[in-house]
Amino acid sequence: MSIVAEVPGYLQVLSDGSVKRFNPEIASASAEIINGYKSKDVIIDPSKPITARIFLPGNALADQIPVMVYFHGGGFCIGSTTWLGYHLFLGDLSVSAQSIILSVDYRLAPENRLPVAYEDCYASLEWLSTHVGTEPWLKKADLSRVFLSGDSAGGNIVHNVAIKTIKNNIRNVNIKGLLPIHPYFGSEKRTEKEMENGSAEDVAMNDLFWGLSLPHGATRDYYGCNFEMVDLSMEEWSRFPNVVVYVAELDFLKERGVMYAEFLKKKGLRDVELVEAKGESHVFHVFHPESEATSLLRTQMAAFMIKSTASASPKVDLLIQPSSQFGL
Repeated sequence: MSIVAEVPGYLQVLSDGSVKRFNPEIASASAEIINGYKSKDVIIDPSKPITARIFLPGNALADQIPVMVYFHGGGFCIGSTTWLGYHLFLGDLSVSAQSIILSVDYRLAPENRLPVAYEDCYASLEWLSTHVGTEPWLKKADLSRVFLSGDSAGGNIVHNVAIKTIKNNIRNVNIKGLLPIHPYFGSEKRTEKEMENGSAEDVAMNDLFWGLSLPHGATRDYYGCNFEMVDLSMEEWSRFPNVVVYVAELDFLKERGVMYAEFLKKKGLRDVELVEAKGESHVFHVFHPESEATSLLRTQMAAFMIKSTASASPKVDLLIQPSSQFGL
């Protein structure tokens, strides 16, 4: 049996089509309050299966609090809400943002190629709409204030699930804002960064993930990879939520994140922000969930959520916000 595709330390695809995944340290959910929050695993759809982890702040004073639905990264092929980095980051975020967080474990490629991840993550919103009255941990959930966030491939999912919500109204769920972190996009046309000397290894890794996750026969101009291929009317674009795109200065994917924010502006969206973390790399918040930069990211995300739910939220222009400063 030979290895036909490999991400060292994370993934091996074997010649018989089987997949081996090697997870880093994981964290168990706990109904006891630890570090200010508690967590619980739930089943979204047992037939697929799709699961999720709910994070609930232990000090929530308001009767109703916002809900963030979070999609993990991993090139659509690896990753889990059970990874220790995600658990710590999202638990702390539930406290700082005073929000319920539903972190979704969608089905992974190459066994389940796109658009399966989009469908699974959209299903988590439908689950929210039907379980808000029956799931005790959603007792304080305010579904008029729902936010979508995720990193890398999860940031890509944020965009595509938002589009699906615009085309298909979900009862009782109002998406107030999108917070993609270091979003993972691509296209057949290479960017300047991707064509630079020294970028070959990063390009090869990206191509490997896209090759494993795109539908058979699809190119990188598939709508799920190339955001410019999305089919929305101007009226539908007018209903697109507020967006803040987080990028990292040292991230190979930074260029794609900037292009995404600029693309949304060109579609007429006025509530678009671009926030750059200086001196940081791709998904630093997952690998360093207790760092100063990660703490700042949580603060910025909480501030965006508060601003997006304000009754008189001001219109803002596209901006770069260094991580050494704070001001949304």
